Amino acid sequence: MFIGLDIGTSSVKAILLDENQKLVASATSDLTVQRPHPSWSEQDPDSWWTACETAMDELARTAAGEMAAVKGIGLSGHMHGATLLGAGDKPLRPCILWNDGRSAKQCAELEAAEPKFLSLGGNRVMPGFTAPKLQWVRENEPEIFDKTAKVLLPKDYVRLKLTGEHVGDMSDSAGTLWLDVARRDWSDDLLAATGLTRDHMPRLVEGAESSGQLRPELCRRWGMASAPVVAGGGGDNAASACGVGATTPGSAFVSLGTSGVLFVTNDRFSPNVESAVHAFCHAVPDTWHQMGVILSATDSLNWLAGTLGAKPSDLTEGVGVISRPSDVQFLPYLGGERTPHNDVSIRAGFYGISHETDNRELTHAVLDGVAFALKDCMEALAVAGTSVERVTAVGGGSRSKAWLEIIASLLDVVVDVPADGDFGASLGAARLGQAAAAGTTEGIFTPPPMRTSIEPRPELTSAYSEAYSRWRKLYPALKQAGF
Repeated sequence: MFIGLDIGTSSVKAILLDENQKLVASATSDLTVQRPHPSWSEQDPDSWWTACETAMDELARTAAGEMAAVKGIGLSGHMHGATLLGAGDKPLRPCILWNDGRSAKQCAELEAAEPKFLSLGGNRVMPGFTAPKLQWVRENEPEIFDKTAKVLLPKDYVRLKLTGEHVGDMSDSAGTLWLDVARRDWSDDLLAATGLTRDHMPRLVEGAESSGQLRPELCRRWGMASAPVVAGGGGDNAASACGVGATTPGSAFVSLGTSGVLFVTNDRFSPNVESAVHAFCHAVPDTWHQMGVILSATDSLNWLAGTLGAKPSDLTEGVGVISRPSDVQFLPYLGGERTPHNDVSIRAGFYGISHETDNRELTHAVLDGVAFALKDCMEALAVAGTSVERVTAVGGGSRSKAWLEIIASLLDVVVDVPADGDFGASLGAARLGQAAAAGTTEGIFTPPPMRTSIEPRPELTSAYSEAYSRWRKLYPALKQAGF
């Protein structure tokens, strides 16, 4: 038996798998995000642990016999969160999350002062990453910075509670901007740029390696006969890739979650900093990946649904069969954008609304706008030398056939849709736990059965190519106008 623990932004999810990776039980516990100031986004680190306790207690209650046989636990979590620990491993302040935008000034200054962030770190310095967050604390909360003994990512704080060990994995740690991504090791120069040393960092392991064992008191609490190993795990997207079997070079997935991701596995470190492509270590050894990331995918649809007083699923079902691009165009920049613009200040908007525009057309425009932003990601990956022919669709938005048809036709790729089941980060985490317990990755990260494959529709590919060309002109026009 194996457990996957996914520390999400809105909830913690725990799943229990058997030796054949069949789901035995699952549990979730909700989380909240605090926004004390505009562009701020924070969480209480201890809320993650409380939510994990709740979810694990539920697994122990509903599947006591199976829990006794657990051999491995894997972790995944939202990346980039700055969790600052002081004496006794106590959090010194709320964690600054991945979607916090307060450190834009520090980003520009760090890029100018230390070019190795682009070369060794392989990524633009963006407010979402961990390093500029620490620089912000250093400048604005010096008393907190001076007390900081360790900096951990969200899932690694949960690991500390599970094992008592300060450990991070390669994929998640690459998102701090302190890692030499090609060498898979901390960079002393990048740490020094933000006033830190290796002593502030956790020990590094590969995602499929053991990082320690579950503490005896927790084994007793959850009824485990022997202490399971806790795998290194991975950042949420790398773990999702493990869940859908995207661990070999060239394999890819598109995620339509709160944010949107186009993820491609590589056999080498392949950055493209000019277009804000993310180039990170994968959660499996000797493997890397590239990501194009947009900040508001289903978030855009959820915003529209809330504004219209409707359910997101009702809106997407109301779109019906896609026969053409929407007459209305939508920029999905509700909280800024990463790939390719690296622009924390740009905001969303509609263009082309008329007297005839109704809820269906607005919804269609949102689906198109997110797809156009993913096309931007595809173009940025192409500049980095990566081509994609087919992707696996994951995330809540993948339930919309209309959305997937738009994406398949616009990106000109085959979109594979898994059979019913959860193929997200929690499954990938459980698989990493299985690999750590077995001491091998062989045969563990297989693709799931597919329910269907959506082919590009030639008539839509042509029409959407023209619509995308028009859509791409909106962002530079807005920036030139001072927005």
